[in-house]
Amino acid sequence: MTDLPEERQPRILVVDDQEENLELLEAFLNVHDYQIVQARNGREALTQVAQEPPDLILLDTHMPPPDGYQVCKEIKQNEHTRLIPIIIVTTSGELESRVRGIEAGADDFLTKPVHRLELDARVGSLLRLKQFTDELENVDGVLVSLGLAVEAKDPSTQGHCERLADYGVQLGRRFGLPPDHLTALRRAGYLHDLGKIAVPESILLKPARLTPEEWEIMRMHPEVGERICQPLRSMRLVLPIIRHHHERWDGSGYPDRLKGETIPLTARILQIVDVYDALRTERPYKAGFSPAEALKILQEEGSKGWYNPEVVAEFFAMLSSAGGSLKTESQALLR
Repeated sequence: MTDLPEERQPRILVVDDQEENLELLEAFLNVHDYQIVQARNGREALTQVAQEPPDLILLDTHMPPPDGYQVCKEIKQNEHTRLIPIIIVTTSGELESRVRGIEAGADDFLTKPVHRLELDARVGSLLRLKQFTDELENVDGVLVSLGLAVEAKDPSTQGHCERLADYGVQLGRRFGLPPDHLTALRRAGYLHDLGKIAVPESILLKPARLTPEEWEIMRMHPEVGERICQPLRSMRLVLPIIRHHHERWDGSGYPDRLKGETIPLTARILQIVDVYDALRTERPYKAGFSPAEALKILQEEGSKGWYNPEVVAEFFAMLSSAGGSLKTESQALLR
């Protein structure tokens, strides 16, 4: 029997338009402690996945549209379901069928007639991989909770992380960034200031200007945040954003004094939305600015060489497309 946690039944979705194939696969799988659900066509399979994502899918290829390849591709292109392992079951062992499956994103293959021992081995292996993936996602969730806990130390920053995550993804889309970079921007929205967990509240909440010594402590937070997240491979694209979102286009930022395009684009994107949101928010040392005032300050600081002009312009254009008074204000500033 497959070595899996006893406290939870893995949920396996079996998809085939032939009743005898469904019954055979379910009979093979029922010797294990799995929860088996069935779908008799591609559309029903997609509905099942949307309602309750399974831990693994056994997917026939020869079905009325959408066929197995189309279903596989749709699941793998969705950021919420792309990590579900999919085994494509086909009557053909030809290279062309496997290539189509690989292009659709399939994780493994079985050829009919299915042999029980081979089915057991492939299903068990992918369920273990899914378990490890879920554990990594849980760790990511803990880090996000820590980021929100840091935010909660300052009541004036409530909602800051969520706004940055949303702004960052919107702006990243305007630059045509791929899905994994958009995911990194969303995570970085919550984790960019995680290193402030090491900054005393007397500094974080100080209502007056920080001393040079206090600024030195504050400036450590990008490096501290990077170190906290560094052991996780899933944070590979997030780490540069955490470390470099306080660099400046002219090289006057921190911690590494990077300049120009040596600053990762994702860090430049998060920097702009972070500055804008900080200007809009009331803090212990300042009142919150109106949208027009915040945009004007952002433009003035950008003219000093602090920010990437292209990212600033794209951010203004993004706000211009939002409608309402903010659209009018940003359009006026762009002239």
